[in-house]
Amino acid sequence: MITRTDQASTAARSAADPRVVRERLWAAVREGDEYAASEAVFAALDAGADPEAVLLDVIAPVQREVGAEWAADRITVAQEHAATAINDRIIAALAHRVHGGARPGAGAGRVTVACVDGEWHSLPARLLAEVLALRGWQVDFLGAQVPAPHLIAHLHRTGPCAVALSSSVPTRLPTAHAAITACQAAGTPVLAGGAAFGPDGRYARLLGADAWAPDARAAAERLGEGVLPLSGPRSAHHPVDDLPHLADQEYTMVSRTALRLVGETMAGLEERFPAMRDYTERQRLHTAEDVAHIVDFLSTALYVDDEELFTGFMTWTAQILTARKVPAHSLHPALDLLAGRLKDFPRATRLLEGARRALGTGSAPAPDTTGHGKPG
Repeated sequence: MITRTDQASTAARSAADPRVVRERLWAAVREGDEYAASEAVFAALDAGADPEAVLLDVIAPVQREVGAEWAADRITVAQEHAATAINDRIIAALAHRVHGGARPGAGAGRVTVACVDGEWHSLPARLLAEVLALRGWQVDFLGAQVPAPHLIAHLHRTGPCAVALSSSVPTRLPTAHAAITACQAAGTPVLAGGAAFGPDGRYARLLGADAWAPDARAAAERLGEGVLPLSGPRSAHHPVDDLPHLADQEYTMVSRTALRLVGETMAGLEERFPAMRDYTERQRLHTAEDVAHIVDFLSTALYVDDEELFTGFMTWTAQILTARKVPAHSLHPALDLLAGRLKDFPRATRLLEGARRALGTGSAPAPDTTGHGKPG
């Protein structure tokens, strides 16, 4: 015989089950229903769910699903932004609920969590900040796109034992490198994290970070092991000291002439496809944005000297186009035009040829003008 107590116990377990809560939260954020989202999360907490598990095993996977659904063209940019905003507010509400309005303790020490300058994706860093607070750290969460001089000023004023530096978009890697070097010169070790640093942390190591973590849980555990030793340089130095390949000046030339390259590529596309001359202002803007993303990722790949970074972006872009029913080989004309203008740059030529191979061959229709571009 099933008693009311048994039924209540079963309901409580269901309310705290991460799989069930994920489904409820995903349904709520997809509909843009903040109240249903908060009810799902608070019900889980009331049923005894661990707050850290709710953050990392419920909210984080739902946010990844938001990105995947946008990439598959099953939700709009507006829906993606709304869902992200709801998740961000739910995280804040969860933190206040767990701490009961009191300031978290600082028994584990003090740490700064920040996104590199130009990085707008702050939710992964926010998740880490709240996990660290739950584990007893005093956390200074500085949010999105923190300019390096302001970050360093904060370090001098507060003296944290480490900086957790987050970046999701690979094109911010040169900026991240400067921030890592500046933090180390200020005597503060850097723990790098986020998709920009590669799934295996290859770019974190390349740029001299003192540690890397693949996710918030691993980052919290790494910091919990003790103060990070400064493995990187302790004085300011030039990027070429870490990355000797920058001596060929290819990155410098491409990054400094990016606007001109975009303009020349747009002009070349108009010559190949006269119909582009009749594009609306919106269509031209979207096409120019797509070309600018290609140049930005090419420049970053030159900075880290990694063909996989550029080909990875191009194949990801091809998948986005395919999901929107646009032929992926519409990317070829831009690659061809850039190759012509950068023919005297051996590394850039190699990257562009690698991207063409990765995309395969095919006839080239006029470039996409749907405005798909949303890197990272």
